[in-house]
Amino acid sequence: MLSRQSRLILSHATPMLIAQLASMGMMVTDTVLLGHYGTEDLAAVAVGGGIYISVVFALAGILQAVAPTVAHLKGAKRDSEIAGALQQAFWLALFLAVPGVIFLLNPDPLLALSRIDPGIEAKARAYLSMLAWGMPAALLYRTFYSFCNALGRPRPLMLISLGGTLLHCVLAWSLVTGLWGGAALGVLGCGISNATVGWFALLCGAGYLLRSSALAPYRLTRGWQRPRLKPLSDLLRLGLPMGFSNFVEISSFTLIALFVAQLGATVVAGHRIVANLAAICYMLPLALGIATLSQVGQAAGARDWLRARASVAAGLLLAGSLSSALGLVLWLIARPLAAAYTDDMAVQAVSLSLIGYVAIYQIFDAVQTVAAYSLRAYKITFAPMLVHIGCFWGVGLFGGWWLAFHAAQPMGVAGFWIASLLSLVLAACLLGTLLWRAVCALR
Repeated sequence: MLSRQSRLILSHATPMLIAQLASMGMMVTDTVLLGHYGTEDLAAVAVGGGIYISVVFALAGILQAVAPTVAHLKGAKRDSEIAGALQQAFWLALFLAVPGVIFLLNPDPLLALSRIDPGIEAKARAYLSMLAWGMPAALLYRTFYSFCNALGRPRPLMLISLGGTLLHCVLAWSLVTGLWGGAALGVLGCGISNATVGWFALLCGAGYLLRSSALAPYRLTRGWQRPRLKPLSDLLRLGLPMGFSNFVEISSFTLIALFVAQLGATVVAGHRIVANLAAICYMLPLALGIATLSQVGQAAGARDWLRARASVAAGLLLAGSLSSALGLVLWLIARPLAAAYTDDMAVQAVSLSLIGYVAIYQIFDAVQTVAAYSLRAYKITFAPMLVHIGCFWGVGLFGGWWLAFHAAQPMGVAGFWIASLLSLVLAACLLGTLLWRAVCALR
């Protein structure tokens, strides 16, 4: 059974990995285009993008509650209830879009965390105001995204992601540079393109819901329900801790970048290179975690605890082994990677001094990610949120700040990466313990 579950998880995770890497291609496109357009615009997208990602990941994390909900219904063969669960999740997405839009139009609380040049701040605000137009589409699409993953149907998501990234490359290039026939819009062009791609993805998702023969038996759009308090409350009970966990993880890295800024441009650049590599590497355990959630959730819904346990074991083994191999590759090609990012030897030296930490913590990051998603499949979300707060904000962020600036021998940027490694080791142990108890309680 272990080998069968491993194959199922891999077949699900592979298109998800492609979809996530394609989505990251949109950020790379923005960076490359604005890097050639203007320094202020590049800085504005860095500031605005960090705020947008923090907001949308937190809200989308709440909407991920539809995944274990639908997976349990599917496993229990309660297919007639799946349409209602999805419709209530869509209502929740619309409700959450309201504070999301308001925050993007009024980002003062996060902008106040750091001193920003007035020109950069003005452009960041304009960028966020464009992204606000796409917030409803982004949240509705993330609901569809979680729904498809719960049913084990990732291929449409991969195709939509590839199509959206291609559209963004063409549209952003035209708007940023002025090839569309009007003025060059710079960072504003990236914002318009991102919002447009959000609506494009949503329309593609809606088309799949309406036309897919595989989804036809669920009658997803018939007998549309009004918002109902009980299902919405259930989604929020599951989703709020998940969304806050996402926010804790994203914000900890965002705040680390702000703290590192005082160490100088060379250190910031080296840290940025390694952080970018870490984000790319994280796509592997994230894809495996999403796939594991689907398998464990469906097995739990069917009360097939043996299959659920086999799925957990398969997910953890795959994540641990593949991420260990990825860390080894990262270590072996560290010098060529650093050289590919920059010609500045001082920046290369900083990045090379930090890559080792990323290579080592791959296995722990993989284990804690898959363990967290497996717990979500069992509908256990509050305790993992507390673990993430303690580990990522307590050990990783506060501990890194202390090691970097206030230890007997301040360690600089390396202090943040050492603390991040320790936070992941602790998170892997604690979440692994929680998962073991959940599995043992449901034999």
